[in-house]
Amino acid sequence: MRAPITVQFNRPLAAVALTVAAAVSGVAPAAAHPVKPGTPSPGKPSPGVPRAGAPKEPPAAMSTLGGEQLGRPGPQTGEGAPALPTGLSALSWMVSDADTGQVLAANNAHWPLPPASTLKMLFADTVLPAVPGTASHKVEPAELTGMGDGSSAVGIVPGQTYLGADLWRGVFLRSGNDAVHVLASMNGGVPKTVTDMQAKADALGAKDTHVRSPDGYDAEGQVSSAYDLTLFLRSGLRNKDFKEYCATADAKFPGGPNTKGKPFGISNTNRMLSGIGGVPKYPGLIGGKNGYTTHAGNTLAEAATRDGHTILVTVMNPQENKHDKVYTETRALLDWGFTAVGKAKPVGTLDAPKPSAAAKPAATTAAKTDSSGMGVLGWTGLGAGAAVAAGVAYVVLKRRPVRVRRRG
Repeated sequence: MRAPITVQFNRPLAAVALTVAAAVSGVAPAAAHPVKPGTPSPGKPSPGVPRAGAPKEPPAAMSTLGGEQLGRPGPQTGEGAPALPTGLSALSWMVSDADTGQVLAANNAHWPLPPASTLKMLFADTVLPAVPGTASHKVEPAELTGMGDGSSAVGIVPGQTYLGADLWRGVFLRSGNDAVHVLASMNGGVPKTVTDMQAKADALGAKDTHVRSPDGYDAEGQVSSAYDLTLFLRSGLRNKDFKEYCATADAKFPGGPNTKGKPFGISNTNRMLSGIGGVPKYPGLIGGKNGYTTHAGNTLAEAATRDGHTILVTVMNPQENKHDKVYTETRALLDWGFTAVGKAKPVGTLDAPKPSAAAKPAATTAAKTDSSGMGVLGWTGLGAGAAVAAGVAYVVLKRRPVRVRRRG
């Protein structure tokens, strides 16, 4: 559940005085320390992110958006549901019917956790309409700054011109943070894109999501949930370009100096789609998005179709230490979903009620606050913008970055 914005109503004059004084002096309040994107603040853990060695338990109170059962901790199934797969270790997961919006089963569905690169689904939901595949763009060096250390990359070359379709394939197949940053620049910049993504999340009813970076790299306060990530995938599948990109297993990417201008092959890091790393392809898989960061662990959202049904499964942070565990758990839950659909009583819905007319003025106020960079983004968002503007030197990664998939 998103932490509410709190105001010290008992000292309004003092708060106003501090704000005015800061504006006049040009000095930000003490809380306004810029935060480099992807750098969690020591001593200030992200909401829902356990410290090292702390018990990994869900919050005592979670959102009940979509149904009361979705706010309960632990596995939730309805009447008529078959037995759940054994060996599920993920902190959070959810199984849904994409067509009806029914949630068939869930485990801590609204636990806000770091999403890693699955957040790129929200990025695509937000930016694809503004930057289509037919767009053309010459990359400036400054557009490749501000990425977190060890970011995954497809290998964008400054000074080279790319089509939007190439950049989007870099996002979906190689989870390229470099491609995300270039597309964000084409959308008006990283700070604007982060604000746009938060607005899109709110519009989709994804109330557990706090956006701090466009690429999913670990950042203080950046969280989402299995429920929200499922919303992002379901929304994306309604866009034919999103659906095409997430279903692409292999493609050619424009070459540069290291390849003498020749295109080179890239494969999708989603192993259930590409079949790489010893993970068998899943029959009927449409696709989705995978991710990994230090704090998020492995995350994965997938869609598959069978017998006229489309099942969505999102898995966040399996605790069993196996390289393919996120895939085996997702596979088992997809199989379970196809068995349960039409038989199990749903435990919730993806089609949450729309805000009432009475709530619209408050939403408008929040939107105005967010656009100033002081609401959803807060000082962390301003710090991210400052880091981008500073033009931190970027070292172009090798053309086949096969060992840079640890973050984002």
